[in-house]
Amino acid sequence: MTDIQIAQKCKMETIDKIAQKASIDDKYLEMYGKYKAKINNNLLKDKENERDGKLILVTAITPTPAGEGKTTTSIGLLDSLNAFGKKAIAALREPSLGPVFGLKGGATGGGYAQVVPMEDINLHFTGDFHAISSACNLLASMIDNHLQQGNGLNIDPRRIIFKRVVDMNDRALRNIIIGLGGKTNGVVREASYEITVASEVMAILCLSKDLFDLKERLGKIIVAYTYDNREVTAKDLQANGAMTVLLKDAIKPNLVQTLEHNPVIIHGGPFANIAHGCNSIIATSMALKLADYVVTEAGFASDLGAEKFFDIKCRIANKKPSVTVLVATIRALKYHGGIKKEELDKEDLPALSKGIANLLAHLSNLKEQYHIPTVVAINAFTTDTEAELSLVKEKCQELGCDVVISDVWAKGSAGGMQLAEKVVELAERDNEFTLLYPDEYSIEEKLDTICKKIYHGNGVIYTENAKKQLKQIKQSQYRNLPICVAKTQYSLSDNPKLLAAPTNFEITVKELKVCAGAGFIVAYCGDIMTMPGLPKQPAAQSIDIDENGNTVGLF
Repeated sequence: MTDIQIAQKCKMETIDKIAQKASIDDKYLEMYGKYKAKINNNLLKDKENERDGKLILVTAITPTPAGEGKTTTSIGLLDSLNAFGKKAIAALREPSLGPVFGLKGGATGGGYAQVVPMEDINLHFTGDFHAISSACNLLASMIDNHLQQGNGLNIDPRRIIFKRVVDMNDRALRNIIIGLGGKTNGVVREASYEITVASEVMAILCLSKDLFDLKERLGKIIVAYTYDNREVTAKDLQANGAMTVLLKDAIKPNLVQTLEHNPVIIHGGPFANIAHGCNSIIATSMALKLADYVVTEAGFASDLGAEKFFDIKCRIANKKPSVTVLVATIRALKYHGGIKKEELDKEDLPALSKGIANLLAHLSNLKEQYHIPTVVAINAFTTDTEAELSLVKEKCQELGCDVVISDVWAKGSAGGMQLAEKVVELAERDNEFTLLYPDEYSIEEKLDTICKKIYHGNGVIYTENAKKQLKQIKQSQYRNLPICVAKTQYSLSDNPKLLAAPTNFEITVKELKVCAGAGFIVAYCGDIMTMPGLPKQPAAQSIDIDENGNTVGLF
């Protein structure tokens, strides 16, 4: 059966029963039908003095077309921890419509490790992304209206940096001309769109601690510069109040369930290759007050999602993770070893041996740079051989790390009991979790540290444009902010063609952008775009509705 067929056969429990399992009182629930609810943020305020549970981060090796199964593993681990007798909740990101209708797919897991209602979560859900898009586009509209109405702030139309958004892959909107059609239709200027999940508003929602922190952060968004090089913010345009009103419900986390009826809090969804890749601080903090074990994930591989989870999210939220789960597949490791996708089902120990270098690079980063207990979870495929599994275990054990087989896709919680047992064991150990760099490092020192210690490169090259921006930022109040690197997810480097564990390379910073509201500096490296395009055969071509009104073809 396909993922959607498995999900549609699930007899869900009503969301009030799931809330009871999570110890969420009815007074905090705001129902969105029978199977979805928002959780009022007063819950977090009322429990602020209660002890936090253990935080488990699920991350992965560098992604390949063969797939790794990070979200599936996260959901399966949640079910397995509960089956193991532990009180556990997962805190995950919301899917974007871009990959749902494009190439990557959704973000609700797979097989017998899924969250439901799967179609709702992967599509409109509770409207959070629509609210974020509306808040972004309200601000963009107010910028152009300000130009039209006399430009009292002296904004230079050539230096407007805030973009409109749409939660869809649409390459035609990357560069556009607006204001055409005469004087009454606005000021003619170049503009562009980015996908909603790449927007600073999405990052702000996920890094805000409450509604009023959200309002303050929205006001700090730098939208443009004046003719005399002064910053113009959303607060200058008096836009942040109305934007907060649009987001007053979106800031509340969403409660759903797994196929095995365990509670999952899903909230926010910034991409990890062009944003910080983690669900909201509010959702994670709430889950930590409700459960003994909280399973969360960060987007793409550990060089992107995990690095940003640690160095941005944990820094801002003052959270300390207890365990990291590093997900890999034998198939993906063979791909990193040079084997074509159509030949990955065949045993190939030489290719696997070469591709394991990618796994070992990520593993050494987690253990040696962040000093966090880590277990490698091999997401099982029927084509895996004993010889291949033994080779992976041997190499990981040389670094002092255990390897367990996760078969949650096929078996649900029963396939993840070994992983759950190992996670509980590691979570009881003391750990010396350490951030990669201190706040006081310069921008160059932070980028150099990330490049050398996480990507295993030689250093950083700045384009002339980036050098000018670097000089300007170093003279500003933002110089000590953490760094959010925007780069390809397909390599430890900024070149997607360099697989496994490349060395002797530099990363090239093409642009630096201050996201003052989110509280980080984005460094754009390589050919990275904030508005993806659809592939030649987008997933949307296979999605339909049947005569009974059921969605079909959604994975």
